[in-house]
Amino acid sequence: MDDPGAPPPSEPTRPSATTAPAVSGPTASTSPGPVSALAGEDWPARAADLVEDAVAQVHDRVVRPLILAARGIVFGLIIFTLLLVVTVLVSVALTRILNVYVFDNRVWASDALVGLLFTAVGLVAWWKRERPAEDAVGA
Repeated sequence: MDDPGAPPPSEPTRPSATTAPAVSGPTASTSPGPVSALAGEDWPARAADLVEDAVAQVHDRVVRPLILAARGIVFGLIIFTLLLVVTVLVSVALTRILNVYVFDNRVWASDALVGLLFTAVGLVAWWKRERPAEDAVGA
């Protein structure tokens, strides 16, 4: 059962004279161990893939929603600005058309009619609004 060449358990094992000492440094990669396991695999490509995956996850979870929010804000501001410009131009054009063709250079009548139109639009919007539950009558 016991190996006849093996030393008895009470004696410590010692390296023989024919055994080469362990080499440390750059030539240690030829000996089995953690360094040779990394050197044997394609670890730079794996590390690059891990970094690329991490950057892609950060982009998908953080950067992309921020880009979409920024786009929404920018496009909203552009649309609001264009609507404001169009509203001013239409009101000026309507005032000029009414002044020249309808009221025979009576600017006060044109201004009153355009003001009445804007007031009516504002009142309709006011009546269509939805009130929060806290502002309900009797609360």
